[in-house]
Amino acid sequence: MERLLQTPHMDLVTNSSSPLNQSQVFTSIFNVSCRFDEEFKYILLPVSYSLVFVFGFVLNAVALWVFLKMRPWNPSLVFMFHLALSDFLYVLSLPTLIYYYANRSHWPFGVAACKIVRFLFYANLYCSILFLTCISVHRYFGICHPIKALTLLKSRHAHLVCGLVWCAVTVCLVPNLIFVTTSRRDNDTLCHDTTNQESFHEYVDYSSVVMVLLFGIPFIVILVCYCLMARALCRPRWGLNASQQGVSSRRKSIKLIVVVLVVFAVSFVPFHITRTLYYTARVLDLNCEFLNIVNFTYKITRPLASVNSCIDPVLYFLAGDHYRTRMVSALTGRRETKSNSKPEHVQTQPNNNCSIGLVCKNPAITAIGEVEA
Repeated sequence: MERLLQTPHMDLVTNSSSPLNQSQVFTSIFNVSCRFDEEFKYILLPVSYSLVFVFGFVLNAVALWVFLKMRPWNPSLVFMFHLALSDFLYVLSLPTLIYYYANRSHWPFGVAACKIVRFLFYANLYCSILFLTCISVHRYFGICHPIKALTLLKSRHAHLVCGLVWCAVTVCLVPNLIFVTTSRRDNDTLCHDTTNQESFHEYVDYSSVVMVLLFGIPFIVILVCYCLMARALCRPRWGLNASQQGVSSRRKSIKLIVVVLVVFAVSFVPFHITRTLYYTARVLDLNCEFLNIVNFTYKITRPLASVNSCIDPVLYFLAGDHYRTRMVSALTGRRETKSNSKPEHVQTQPNNNCSIGLVCKNPAITAIGEVEA
């Protein structure tokens, strides 16, 4: 006997004639005539989330430990600490999702836990985007306006901005706590990552606004900052020799710009594009073949958004020699040498010791990312 659960836009079919019902393929149906197999996600999501949990937990725990040993913080370290904290809180929620998808979409933890887990995913997603934006803007000022950055950008300002980021993301995601819910399917309890079918259109409108505010605008800001930074780094400064221009540091800064843009493109852009296509396809009831493709690509890009939690610690490692030496000394138990523990502003060759992310435009001015307390 085939049981059919009717819904306005998407129906679910299960074959309950077999005693092995839990191992049967659950098929999503759009407008009854379109169906596709989602069996792949019961392998893809548990495996990918397990890898993200293991690597993300270890890397972000180490990063938080190193940051706490690097006090007092400069503004760049403040932003990085909050980024690592956001990633760490998110990976702590992954074991429940690993169990959920490994158990073929059965959620035994209750409605409140479902809402919290889905909230943490989007909170980490948009906090990461905003903190990367803050880091990009800070580095833009350090490269293009070093004097203003030295005098105007302080650690207390960075703490204030981070507090505003947490508050803004929380306020924007409060409706998500209301939309997300659970439902019954035979003997299983589903934890929806969106909402129920009756409220789906409203959820799409809400998520579209959040995407523009917390993804679209920050992404444009990042692109503008990095284009201006790349132009400043590539422009030769007449009257200075190769040593004074800090060629090595300039190259490292350009490489970091490229890495951040690549990470941003891999983790966030594909997810938002495929999610938008998926939501639009469901709302407009597009043809079955397109729905199959969109559903598959959207499910694949969801783990990519989580991979950001593993890639961010790599950015900390690339952010400058200061972080690397502190991490190595913390992990090996060796004490830092005096040359490594000296403040950047008292070294004799400031241009050669600028952080990767920030380059001095004047030999007498050190990188703001290293001297700001």
